[in-house]
Amino acid sequence: MQNDEIIRKINLLLVDEIEIDEEALKPSAELKKDLGIDSLDFVDLFVIIEHNFGFKMKAEEMSEVKTLEDFYNYIINRVHSN
Repeated sequence: MQNDEIIRKINLLLVDEIEIDEEALKPSAELKKDLGIDSLDFVDLFVIIEHNFGFKMKAEEMSEVKTLEDFYNYIINRVHSN
C-alpha cells in the first residue's frame, strides 16, 4: 500500500468513524486540540486501525503522536514494517 493510499484511508476513517470535519484534516492539526479527539475516540481509533490495517496500536507508542502528520507517519511506518 502506497503512502498516499494510507493517508486517504486514514482520512476517510476519521471522517466516517470519528466524525471529524474533513476540512479540519490538515497535517499540522493537533489530534486533541484541533480535531477534538478525546480518550474515548482514541479507544475507537485503536480498534479501527487494527481492523483496517492489521496491527495493534500500543498506547505507549502514541505518546509521541501529537499531530495528524505524526499519526500518518506512525501508521505508515507500522504498515511498512509488517
